[in-house]
Amino acid sequence: MLDILKTNTQAKTEVIRVSPEEQARESALRQRFADFWASATTDLRTTYDRFISASPLVDDVTLEAVDEHGVKGWWVRSQQANSSKAILYIHGGGYVLGSAKAYRGFVSQIVTRTGVAAFILEYPLAPEASLPTAPSTALAAWDWLRKNGFDQIAIVGDSAGGGLSLVTLTQLSNADSDVKPVAGVVFSPWADLTFSGASMLDQSVVDPLIGYDYLKDCAQKYLGSFSASDPLASPLLGELQKLPPLLIQVGTDERLLDDSRQFAQRAAEAGVSVELELWEGMHHVFQLDVAHIESARAALDHAAQFLHAAFNRK
Repeated sequence: MLDILKTNTQAKTEVIRVSPEEQARESALRQRFADFWASATTDLRTTYDRFISASPLVDDVTLEAVDEHGVKGWWVRSQQANSSKAILYIHGGGYVLGSAKAYRGFVSQIVTRTGVAAFILEYPLAPEASLPTAPSTALAAWDWLRKNGFDQIAIVGDSAGGGLSLVTLTQLSNADSDVKPVAGVVFSPWADLTFSGASMLDQSVVDPLIGYDYLKDCAQKYLGSFSASDPLASPLLGELQKLPPLLIQVGTDERLLDDSRQFAQRAAEAGVSVELELWEGMHHVFQLDVAHIESARAALDHAAQFLHAAFNRK
């Protein structure tokens, strides 16, 4: 069973505690991670895609590759998908790893829960492409979706893709346009490339998937000539006042914990409707592990409920 404890802060915060049985499943999953990475023999990008692809593909979805007008990625659709609604999904991988194809299984879990089609964006990775390429690619995908008739679009992303989602949401919310994103959902977003969060070096945090040195290396490759304090790199430092409703989910045992806490607080102080869920003892982007832990399934159920409400607010 999951026990939700509500606390009163400027950001609406929920601390989700888990049962001893769930803690045991999390411990076993961490051992699986260790075994997987210890046995990896291929290059890092191939290995990462294989790791992400373990998130199971739902049976009743259709997949379609896209490569047109400079926009690349994959559509994931359910049979009940509404033709005017869409999710723009931006994948993680520290801006140096990941592919839209690898994320099809995970995104199908969101699609089947929401009944809304999702387009997984393929954006150029660092170090081959640095800022501002990825944010420009995300904006181009938004324009492409709009030209294809979608007038209700939510943006969802994980890790670095969560950070890029927040960058894109900020840019679109401050743009001169009648159509704005209906909502944003981010899983363990990398919101601050200046590394100001205490959890980055907190000895009590045992992140089984990403480390401080790895993130520093990724940031250096992604930034290029840009400063880490530029809002295109660190959405935490952007103009947040016009953002749509946000849901942020993060585990309490990961390096990016304070990125989520700080962003939620800054957004709330700017008047944004933001919900922050802190999942006790969970690892980085635990939502991927729907086949192994109850918390992943419950978190995605929460995210789907949030998105359903956002899409039906109009």
